[in-house]
Amino acid sequence: MPIAKAVITAAGLGTRVLPATKAVPKEMLPLADTPTIQYIAEEAAASGISSITFVTSRTKRAVEDHFDDQPELREVLERKGEAEKLARVNQPSELAHFSFVRQPAPLGLGHAVLRARPVIGAEPFGLLLGDDVIVHRPRPCLRQLIDVHERTGASVIAVMRVPREVISRYGVVTVDPAEQLDARTFRVLDTVEKPRVEDAPSDLAVIGRYVFTPRIFDLLEVTAPGAGGEIQLTDAIRALAEREPVYAYEFEGTRYDIGDPVGLLTTSLAFALMREDLAPGVKAYLRTLKLD
Repeated sequence: MPIAKAVITAAGLGTRVLPATKAVPKEMLPLADTPTIQYIAEEAAASGISSITFVTSRTKRAVEDHFDDQPELREVLERKGEAEKLARVNQPSELAHFSFVRQPAPLGLGHAVLRARPVIGAEPFGLLLGDDVIVHRPRPCLRQLIDVHERTGASVIAVMRVPREVISRYGVVTVDPAEQLDARTFRVLDTVEKPRVEDAPSDLAVIGRYVFTPRIFDLLEVTAPGAGGEIQLTDAIRALAEREPVYAYEFEGTRYDIGDPVGLLTTSLAFALMREDLAPGVKAYLRTLKLD
């Protein structure tokens, strides 16, 4: 079945980038001049997704507003003849069909994904997490996973190789070399969340892009709270891999982690330098800096 639906989780508190997120959802913090979550939605749309479900919380109304039409602003820009600004304002609401569900309490990523079940139904779907922005213009990361799913019919997890000394920051997969489909596609045997360096089963870290068969919902329904008293997606993936094939795909592209202040600032700078209209001014400023 072709994948037309995706879930984007946006219910977290963003505590790692406080105080910026005290009143502003972390997903709305800008990279250059565009909210982070718009880049995530653009990746989904560019991957062939036509229906996006956001999982939000009561403090994330700004996310819903951003992807809604704003007739008053549209009217002002039309009257002023500012066509370029009008196109950029209209773009988010035109990316896909949007729906929103709420996670009433911070009960874990697995619980957030489960909240989308009534909208997704019994279909395979994509899942995108907002802390990771991945750039690969020829073929977006989610599209790469969808291609593997269409070849195998299985769930697919995006992974990347990371140095052993930082492996404890990530979820990590155990793979079966005997069932490697190609140079980038591995059969998953198990997943472990943030292992100690000496206990890590591989250097393949899980990054926030997934394609799931609908069976993941059945397993999330019966997943007991794990670390931190939360329902962990990792636990459900482990159970899924015991019941049906799950693959890890070493994606192509550049991944930006915006989950902490340094990552947010450096990513914003990188995105500004990619823009023809912003790069000259940014470069001119950088040349004035005297760095130690």
